[in-house]
Amino acid sequence: MKKEDLFDDEFLKQFKSGEELSSFLKQLQKRGLEKMLEGELDGHLDYEKHQKSGSGNTRNGYSQKKVRSSFGEDHIKVPRDRDGSFNPMIVPKRQNMVDGIENVIVSLYAKGMSNSDIEEQISEVYGFEVSTSTISRITDHISNDIVAWQNRPLEPVYLIVWMDGIVFKVRENSKVINKTVYIAVGLRRDGKKEVLGLWLGKNESAAFWMSVLTDMKARGVEDILITATDNLNGFTDTIKNVFPESTTQICVVHQIRNACRYVVWKDKKAFNKDMKLIYDAPTKQAAEAALEDFACKWNDKYSYAIKSWRDNWEDLTAFYEFPVEIRRIIYTTNLIENLNGKIRKYTKNKLSFPTDDAVMKSVYLATREATKKWTMPVRKWGIILNQFLTIYEERVQL
Repeated sequence: MKKEDLFDDEFLKQFKSGEELSSFLKQLQKRGLEKMLEGELDGHLDYEKHQKSGSGNTRNGYSQKKVRSSFGEDHIKVPRDRDGSFNPMIVPKRQNMVDGIENVIVSLYAKGMSNSDIEEQISEVYGFEVSTSTISRITDHISNDIVAWQNRPLEPVYLIVWMDGIVFKVRENSKVINKTVYIAVGLRRDGKKEVLGLWLGKNESAAFWMSVLTDMKARGVEDILITATDNLNGFTDTIKNVFPESTTQICVVHQIRNACRYVVWKDKKAFNKDMKLIYDAPTKQAAEAALEDFACKWNDKYSYAIKSWRDNWEDLTAFYEFPVEIRRIIYTTNLIENLNGKIRKYTKNKLSFPTDDAVMKSVYLATREATKKWTMPVRKWGIILNQFLTIYEERVQL
């Protein structure tokens, strides 16, 4: 009989309510845990129950243990050995939670719930108490995951890397100050997106981005074909110092926001309409002509806006070197800003963080939640890959 046939329609008809089914599943889990513990002890002792022991260590009865799972609290029998060396993997010594409920706690924390909110939620849904200190201990285990994830090897080549920062309030020396979590997202050669890392520092700066890029290089990145960033002063030069062959594209959306910052309300509609002719132009030459027209009309009132376009012109218009499909994904950092928005959503309940570790733990878990669906290549990947191979054949195949 197949395993799935054990729970056929006829069998399930015996349960008249959700409570009956939950009670059955709870008993099923209890018996399953006890049988698995017996199996673990067999492996530990290297002989099965009722067989003769081949070593000095033997079975030594059972102890009772209260465990908590997604089905609530229950007591199970845990087999013992005589010399006390048996430590089961499924419910280790000094632990009383089955993995399922720990995963629930981590998931709730990742979605921005506080420890006290999680305590209340577990009590209401599963019917047992989990202290805030226990919840904190469970989520603290994530710190080891962060270290391993942050130091994992990276791909040798990324077609595009988007970089941005997100600011959080963190307590330091009895003061609450702003700190920036630096985020880099890479487009791999299989068309899938990957968060390359999270780095915490004070105030977004080109100097800190240098350390981020150096870290990425130390972890195996040999080449980045295109970078997409905001127009932070000195950022482009920083990238060129670490990855000299990379094409740098400043986010046009950031440029639009900066240019509009001091435009008075009555001018904004016409100003934006004229500025759109620059970045919507079909070619770089057409964009240059649109910029000149824009300057003739607005330079007297908003000279700083014209200057910001001219000062960053080469990096603002790098996307014109590429076909339309690639242009659409590099001329703006929308992809990473959307990720930032989801991280903000998951962390919005935390007005400030008590430590650097706390902010990194929350952002890491929020990032993990936000990227769960990053399992497919980007849209029109076949076309985009062929375009990259045509332009960068040797570098893509490094």
